[in-house]
Amino acid sequence: MRLDRYISQTTGLSRKDAKLAIRRGRVSINGTVVTTPEHSVGADCEVTLDDQTLRAPAARYFMLHKPPGVVCSTSDPQNPTVLGLLDEPRIEELHPVGRLDIDTTGLVLLTDDGQWSHAITSPKRHQPKTYYAELAEPLLPELIEKFKKGMMLHGEDKRTLPAELEIIGEKAARVTITEGRYHQVKRMFAAQGNHVVRLHREAIGAVRLDPELQPGDYRALTDEEVESLR
Repeated sequence: MRLDRYISQTTGLSRKDAKLAIRRGRVSINGTVVTTPEHSVGADCEVTLDDQTLRAPAARYFMLHKPPGVVCSTSDPQNPTVLGLLDEPRIEELHPVGRLDIDTTGLVLLTDDGQWSHAITSPKRHQPKTYYAELAEPLLPELIEKFKKGMMLHGEDKRTLPAELEIIGEKAARVTITEGRYHQVKRMFAAQGNHVVRLHREAIGAVRLDPELQPGDYRALTDEEVESLR
């Protein structure tokens, strides 16, 4: 985290005042005066302002049951956002981990821990995400192998990674993917001549949407859930 942001978060100073304090030599990291606001602060650094040690607020981690009609964004001029469903201090410091389409429901993670968020969304991690899908047309058993082998999507030149398809009803399925391509689940079914009429995310990695959460409700993640995705 940048030093000026760290100072602002731990003291309540504006970013402007935090930068001024740094440039005036009032801030030290591990006993050495630092005058550059862009300086990076590590987790094991001791930061002082006017010889007073600062303590960063603990990182926050939430799961939200996203309802339809809400966007996974920190701000939107036309639609309600997932942040608007939270009743938390310093709401502007939180962000959704990845995105769901406006009409897709289910599990959304939110945090103010950028490193944790990146570890989940990084393409190199291939973090599995599981969805429940309802389709317009009946599902054929041969689709299971097609999802497993990967497929070409319209407008792309690279096959999808292997995905797991479990047919659980004539027009219902559970899909697990390890990528985050744009509208991927919908486009995979479209490539096979079908149309998703409802999509609901059930899990990210080992973290499953709490069945006690109604649409629009949220709760803090447990320590075990946080660590499972780190």
